[in-house]
Parts: sequence; C-alpha cells; structure tokens
Amino acid sequence: MDNSYKELLLELGKVLKSENIKLNEEMKNYTTFKVGGPCDIMIFPTNEEEFINSIKEILKSKVPYFILGLGSNLLVKDGGIRGVVVNITKFNEIKVKGNVLKAKCGAKLKDVSNIAYENSLEGMCFACGIPGTIGGAITMNAGAYGGEISEVIKSVRVIDKEGNVLTINKDEMEFGYRSTIVMKKGYMVIDCELQLEFGDKEKIKEKIDDLTLKRETKQPLECASAGSTFKRPEGYFVGKLIEDLGLRGYTHKNAMISEKHCGFVINKSNATAEEILELIDIIKKKVYDKFKVQLELEVRVIGEDKREI
Repeated sequence: MDNSYKELLLELGKVLKSENIKLNEEMKNYTTFKVGGPCDIMIFPTNEEEFINSIKEILKSKVPYFILGLGSNLLVKDGGIRGVVVNITKFNEIKVKGNVLKAKCGAKLKDVSNIAYENSLEGMCFACGIPGTIGGAITMNAGAYGGEISEVIKSVRVIDKEGNVLTINKDEMEFGYRSTIVMKKGYMVIDCELQLEFGDKEKIKEKIDDLTLKRETKQPLECASAGSTFKRPEGYFVGKLIEDLGLRGYTHKNAMISEKHCGFVINKSNATAEEILELIDIIKKKVYDKFKVQLELEVRVIGEDKREI
C-alpha cells in the first residue's frame, strides 16, 4: 500500500469509526451478481457529516473511488477495484413532511416506496421492486413499469469533483433515458427531495401488490443477476430478440441466459465476471449478426481483470 493510501486511511480514521473502515473486502459479497474481486479499501459512512468529510478526504488524496449502493446494476471484474469503495448503505435516513419525502442516498428504493405508501403518497409505486438505492436511481434515472425517478424529483443535493456541495433543481437535472447530469458530471448524491401526491392508501397498496406480482412472475429474482443486462434498443425488446435466436436457457460455462426472462444474464453457479462478460459478448454478436441490432449494456462494468500470478 503506497503512501497516498496510508495517509488517506489516517485521515479517514479521524472521520469514521474503525469498524466502518475495511480492507480487501471481496466485492462479490456486495453485488447482486455475486461476482467481483477485492477492493483496496471500503468505508461505510453513517451520516451526512461522515459522508461529506470522507468524500472530501478522498478527493484531496487523489486516490480513485467508487460509490456503491446495493450493487444491483453492477458487474465487478475478477481483479477487483483499486482505491476506495464508499458503501452508502448505512447512510439511509428517510423523512416525510407533508407530501415531500426526503431520503439520504443510501436509502433502499423499496423502503422509500413503502414509506411513501404508509404516508398515503403516490408516485413511488414503480420503484417498489427495484433492488437499488435512491442515490443510484437518481444518478441513472432509474425506472420501471412506466414510472421514472425524473417524474417525482423536486431537488437533489450532490458533491462535485472539487468537494463542493450543490443543490440541483428538477429542471437542471438533464433527465434522459438512464441518464442525468449527475452521471454526466460525476457528481455524488447526498440526498434528495421527492415531490409526491396524496392518494388513496388502499389503491396505492393494490398498485404495489400488482407490480410486485408482475416482477416476481416475469423476472428471475431467485437468481444472482444485475437485473436487465441490456438497455432497450429503440423499436425492439431485448428479451424477444434473444428468445427469437433460440437462446432461452443458453449456458456458457457458469453463466446463463435466464429461462424466465431472456433479457437477464444470471450467475448460474459460481460464475466469474470473465465468464459473464464472455456470455454477454456472445449474445451481442448473435443479435447483431441476425438482426443488425447493436445491444448496449445497462449493467455497469467496473474494476480490473484478474492478473495471472
């Protein structure tokens, strides 16, 4: 470990409790794909002061970093991640005032949806089954079943790459399909305000139950995956393209195309990231050769390949 890492660890020790600083954590234990080698340092800020001060120390040190939520849209390579992984899952407070819900970046989308329902607030039903955090959802403008985060955002507080805290209003967010100004500029979400609408609690519950049933029926939730592997190409459905190639259940080593939904690549049995990426390349090539459609990954791939010893 070089001096910059040692100095950073010293400074982080002044900001965080010792049990919230870990070394050489296996990323496979923090991703829904269940793959990924070790990261150098992982930290777990639990409140705003710890989060902001940790980020400022990391930026000052010039050590590379990555913000990690529930690891649900992520494929970490087998060589792991160099630098610091900021695990935000303990920074997860949610508050409601009237029809405005305020959530810290590490709050689970499922919890945000449930608390909105408990307060008879409409607008977050679509997120009831998305296995991610509100911070990640804002960064990529997550959506499902006809709803998107863009529809309910009031404002977002972020840290920029110089360590400044900024407030971004909805009309400044540059929302696009799985894209925002947060993603484009590499901002880190601190928290957000959601502008929701009061509604009928029973009807909200019915909608949540209906969407939950659809998700459980159509998606391989029982398997290790990162959700939908590819973005939806204009004019097509990814699952249909792959199914039309006869690839339902296709297996490559320990990675597999889900039999329940062809748009999901799953970790069948202790797959490596390399095996999953090989299967992704096979799918992309076959789809392009047959239909001349270039598939783009929705899953984010990070980290390093495993080095030969």
